[in-house]
Amino acid sequence: MGIKEGLLALLARGETHGYQLKVDLEAATGEMWAINVGQVYTTLSRLDRDGLVTSAGSDAQGRIVYRITEAGREAVATWMAGPVELAAAGRDEISLKLMVALAAGEDARQVVEVQRGATMGLLQDYTALKAGGDDRDLAWQLHLDRLIFSAEAELRWLERVETRLDEVPTAAPAPAREEATT
Repeated sequence: MGIKEGLLALLARGETHGYQLKVDLEAATGEMWAINVGQVYTTLSRLDRDGLVTSAGSDAQGRIVYRITEAGREAVATWMAGPVELAAAGRDEISLKLMVALAAGEDARQVVEVQRGATMGLLQDYTALKAGGDDRDLAWQLHLDRLIFSAEAELRWLERVETRLDEVPTAAPAPAREEATT
């Protein structure tokens, strides 16, 4: 999710000013996404330029109040109706690290062990949060479920990596490159 989509979805609930949108978006994401208020206003300016929001005047404190347009509502509906591409979620840092470790002749098993320890720690933390959480906060519980399932999937994948590493004969480290001379 980009800030654009988050702001539009919140504006679909009703008009408000930029700082309130920042607060609402941070609250909606369980305070896991700290948003710079300047980024909110820059994004609102672009949304206004693109016809997705419009100014609804000022509130009693003189802050510009924004309102979603019909085009903005259509953009929210399209975003909500579409899937999230896993690749769009960001780089898969552990996969990249393993690929580089293998290419560089580093100990990929050590990378797996370190990652397993970190992921197990996260899984324990998430499970404790879920056990102590407020069942009435459905959004937070669903997010914790996602984090738990993701950690469990990563642990299964790390087991698979170890199995594959055991199946492949140990390769010799990549030869060192000769430095170019100019």
